[in-house]
Amino acid sequence: MGRALKLFPHFSTYQIIALTFFGLISCGTLLLMLPMSSNTGQSLPFIDALFTATSASCVTGLVVVDTAEYFSTFGQMVIIFLIQLGGLGIMTFATLFSIAFGKKINLQERLRIQESLNQSEVEGVVRLCLRVVKYSLVIEFLFGTILAVHFFQMFGAKGIYWGYWHAVSAFCNAGFDLMGGFRSLTMFVTDWPVNLIITSLIILGSLGFNVMEDIINKRNFSDLRLHSKMVLLTTLSLIIVGTGAIWFMESGNADTLGNLTTSQQVLASYFQAVTPRTAGFNTLPIDKMHEATLFVIIMLMFVGASPASTGGGIKTTTFAVVVLTTWNLVRGKEDLVVFNRRIEERIIYKAFIILTIGVIWVCVGTFFISYFENARFLNMFFEVMSAFATVGLTAGETQRICDASKIVLILTMFAGRVGVLTFAMALMNRNKVSNIKYPKERIMIG
Repeated sequence: MGRALKLFPHFSTYQIIALTFFGLISCGTLLLMLPMSSNTGQSLPFIDALFTATSASCVTGLVVVDTAEYFSTFGQMVIIFLIQLGGLGIMTFATLFSIAFGKKINLQERLRIQESLNQSEVEGVVRLCLRVVKYSLVIEFLFGTILAVHFFQMFGAKGIYWGYWHAVSAFCNAGFDLMGGFRSLTMFVTDWPVNLIITSLIILGSLGFNVMEDIINKRNFSDLRLHSKMVLLTTLSLIIVGTGAIWFMESGNADTLGNLTTSQQVLASYFQAVTPRTAGFNTLPIDKMHEATLFVIIMLMFVGASPASTGGGIKTTTFAVVVLTTWNLVRGKEDLVVFNRRIEERIIYKAFIILTIGVIWVCVGTFFISYFENARFLNMFFEVMSAFATVGLTAGETQRICDASKIVLILTMFAGRVGVLTFAMALMNRNKVSNIKYPKERIMIG
């Protein structure tokens, strides 16, 4: 890892993180273009290979070709390898290999690991890297084994392969599937084991590794760090509200929940409320949902997962800080206090910067893709938000878009995975002090 980092001595930490993802996407694109990656022996067009590699590396799940029907076993393994690397981070694996070969991690490398894992302190980041890999492999193996046994009973020997493959895809919040026909997991809408296993993996992957470690070490909610408390409460609130909203709006829709029993409706609504947390599986046909339901899912996608997790979006803590700060200002209070702890102004500024950049990017992306495509605006908005939040849910438009729109979504997926954090942190860490103080003047707001 150290030798690789020395190649870019003048790049900032954020630029190096972006470059590692760019390198992963480039390698994935070349591998997916190989004839041996397809079932037909033909090379995948460059733009489609780039789109698929970006979607896998950025753990999104949007696809332009069917993963099960188009790709060979080799191609599918390339995709799941990109998902694993992209989900846990290149820096994490680079650290693991450096330690395995007996190399010491210097301070500069520790600082880069700190930023890649979104940690506030440099102390203990190498140990956290090792625990991230350990937690991930254990969780994927345990849930993958349960899923493999369940799929084996349904599909035979290939069910074992499917079980572990989908466990990795779910934990990394990628949403790629091997069911074929672009149908995701709709055939399992009433299957309790599949629904509960997949949603558990998604939630665990979206909490963030520092939250998982905090829970394992302390186990008592009152003893948890403020960050962990906010992540858990925001996650629970979004899942409950999302489940209730989807159930309320879709229970009378014969194309989605209408023909299911009450318990099955709750299960399907719960699943569909969890997956917008940046994992693009679906058990209900998204393109047949009411527009109001699509809008709710769009909002859930925008919030996304939590910091230092395998998911995307503006993050749960960003959303919580923005909402709580707004409520604080409305009540005329200056300090933001949560669980008897005051949130720093720097964190509040960063939250609003991330929110602003996210809104601008999604709006600009929607404008361009709406210009290129002759489709319903809400569907285009849905696709762009899904790409930005690295979710992977689709209203059925991704498979039909032109190359220009694919480029827009490729850039949006990349920005959603590394861009917002990079831009926001770059802005927040420009600590240049000016000796010039200009006079103040008031402007009217609102």
